[in-house]
Amino acid sequence: MNKKKSSSLTQLALQKFRKNFWGVLSFWFVVFCLLLAVFAYTLAPDDTANANQMHLSIHSKNPGFSVKMLSFPIETSSQSVISSFFFGENISSAEIPITNYKISNDTLYAAPYTGEGIEGLTKIYTLKEDFKGVDSWQHVEEQFIQQKTFLLGTDKYGRDMLSRMLVGIRISLSIGFVAVFISLVIGISLGAIAGYYGGKVDQAIMWLINVTWSIPTLLLVIAITLALGKGFWQVFIAVGLTMWVEVARVVRGQVLGVKKLQYVTAAKALGFSNFRIIQKHIIPNIIAPVIVISAANFAAAILVESGLSFLGIGAQPPMPSWGGMIKDHYSYIILGKPYLAIIPGLAIMSLVMAFMLIGNALRDALDVRT
Repeated sequence: MNKKKSSSLTQLALQKFRKNFWGVLSFWFVVFCLLLAVFAYTLAPDDTANANQMHLSIHSKNPGFSVKMLSFPIETSSQSVISSFFFGENISSAEIPITNYKISNDTLYAAPYTGEGIEGLTKIYTLKEDFKGVDSWQHVEEQFIQQKTFLLGTDKYGRDMLSRMLVGIRISLSIGFVAVFISLVIGISLGAIAGYYGGKVDQAIMWLINVTWSIPTLLLVIAITLALGKGFWQVFIAVGLTMWVEVARVVRGQVLGVKKLQYVTAAKALGFSNFRIIQKHIIPNIIAPVIVISAANFAAAILVESGLSFLGIGAQPPMPSWGGMIKDHYSYIILGKPYLAIIPGLAIMSLVMAFMLIGNALRDALDVRT
């Protein structure tokens, strides 16, 4: 009976969620971003680790910029398919943007790209020395000289902006997942213990919650980050350790109301342990507001990580982070190339807004009063 009732309530919640246009649209947008994050290196034009292939001669180019690219094969260590899928390829070729080239006998004459209108053939490459293992110039032209287009332009180091944006999705989504997971584990545990046992246990946990709550989130994250050191995983822990407070307060309030209900009293009378009562009977009945808070915390984690990267204490170069990309290019807003900072800014805004809209839709769908 209870199982059927629970199933019907879940179906009602799903039906209400499906009727929320912005919630459904945001959900599929997040799913799309997740797929982009998983297949980032497969989809990125620059599939090297961290999309870090630099071409300083073509830095800060507009979206749609196209140039001939001459590649030199270089020896690299072998790499597994799984490693290249998740972490990118080792740099296997040195790329040089060129404006023109000519092949004469056993020599390739090329003009490296140094600006518009420069066509002088100055560089000289030979088949035997520079393209070892390639038997003819025809194969060189087919394999190592190609027209390369940068759909979102290049950054100040000449790296492909589209590739860095795609790989950067991983940073934002992973920080959200890990930070929310840490906050849920700590927040639900402390909140449930405080609400269920009450007394001095409740007072001690509430004191810890109030002290943590009184410290500005960004300052606390900066302090934890500086204590743990700069880096990718340190940011995960720092953000997660600052987001548990709100979860704990909500869970405590819910447990205070639920523990007085008859089914909890019946579970105690049957001799169930306190741990089992909390885990099996109380937490499943208070999970709805926790889900809504998790969606909001996901958005907040993305913003905090972007802020830390902008300050230089988040994900460290050359790891692509949307906040770090804004930091590198915010001065270009007044130098005639604002898109270098606006593109990652819009990406952060859209992803945060999607999670906030999902949270609002879940709040409406899980509201028992409606």
